[in-house]
Amino acid sequence: MAVTVKKVTLWRREIQDRPGALAQVLAPLADAGASLRVVMGYRHPEPAGRAAVELAPVSGRKVTAAAQGAGLSPAAIGALLVEGDDRPGLGRTLSTALAAIFGFGSDADADRAVGIIKKSAAARPASRRAPARRAARSRRR
Repeated sequence: MAVTVKKVTLWRREIQDRPGALAQVLAPLADAGASLRVVMGYRHPEPAGRAAVELAPVSGRKVTAAAQGAGLSPAAIGALLVEGDDRPGLGRTLSTALAAIFGFGSDADADRAVGIIKKSAAARPASRRAPARRAARSRRR
């Protein structure tokens, strides 16, 4: 499977860092029939007791209403969903090509990243042993 790159809108909400908080946010979306491809939940180091949830995609009237009812709203940051078969070093190849995290400061930045990701994902990975072989040859001379 080739790597696909798609712009997504992350929906986000701040929550309390307590057992069941994420499930409480997700329940109305599940009841509305949402098919989520991304769900991220993480706690904030400060202030203690706070966390956030980000998810995607949210589409259709029923799922959008459920997301809004659960306190979620579209995040202002651009994001891309990158999917495909895994291979050793793929994440490194993509992040090296971008030299950035996959959350972007604007939609325009996300648009520019689509081509970079597709091009670098299609490239053959460099051999991980090549630098070691070159160094060994240099020492023999």
